[in-house]
Amino acid sequence: MKKYVTDYPVAMMSKVLGVSNSGYYKWLKNQSDKTFQSRQLDEHIDKAFKKSHMNYGSPRIAQYLMEKGVQCSKTTVARRMQHLNLVARPKRRYVVTTDSDHDFKIAENLLQRNFEVEQINKFWVSDITYVLVSNRWMYLTTFIDLADRMVVGWSVSNNMTARDTVCSAFKDAVYKRGIAKNSELMVHSDRGVQYASKEFRSLIEKYDCIQSMSRKGNCWDNAVAESFFKTIKIEALNRYRFKDSMFLRKIIFRYIDGFYNTVRFHSALNGLSPLKASILKQRKYAA
Repeated sequence: MKKYVTDYPVAMMSKVLGVSNSGYYKWLKNQSDKTFQSRQLDEHIDKAFKKSHMNYGSPRIAQYLMEKGVQCSKTTVARRMQHLNLVARPKRRYVVTTDSDHDFKIAENLLQRNFEVEQINKFWVSDITYVLVSNRWMYLTTFIDLADRMVVGWSVSNNMTARDTVCSAFKDAVYKRGIAKNSELMVHSDRGVQYASKEFRSLIEKYDCIQSMSRKGNCWDNAVAESFFKTIKIEALNRYRFKDSMFLRKIIFRYIDGFYNTVRFHSALNGLSPLKASILKQRKYAA
């Protein structure tokens, strides 16, 4: 009847269908009430979803609303969330990138958490983290100079081989920083198989680097490198859902080379950017 109300009188349709006018209007009012209630529930669901930082699915949203006095069921909430295109963020799977269960030689912890350094190209720290790209893992490796906290070299790979992770990133850092032989540069990392591998050790030996490794299971020994990964994930990587490696590399390049190294204020550098800190320290030791 509602569909044809503009074409035929309600009284005539009621008579033909054998229903009362009052019954039709009562039904119409109930439909209006339901629409209003649905809109109200949608508003509650949307607010609850945003409050959960888009992490809650329908069961938790329903529980949250019921605790707030909003009567609803999980089924209804699920249906309305689907209508509103509200999909909870998938939880990031945890992947252990440090494989210390190997037979390679382990270097001593020579750095001993002495993160306050004045001269550049004397102490570098490195680590590997993972990023989800189209349902598969890719790996970001970085080398950071402790003196100016600049990311001096980085690489992105689709595997955990030493060649494509630590060796690639180290070569990038050597090229950018102009590291020559007899550098006596200390390179600190965790005990991961990539850093302990013969391939990486042979590479850093070419530049007479001194290798240092964290104590077993002690993340604080490499806190600067791990802190950077936390920062880049919060400020850049976690904002996107990467569909291909090209876009990932673009975002990493834009963040590291276009912002972190050149613009971003760093608390450990008294509010200077790594670039400004690097220039000042180079001038200081050149004088």
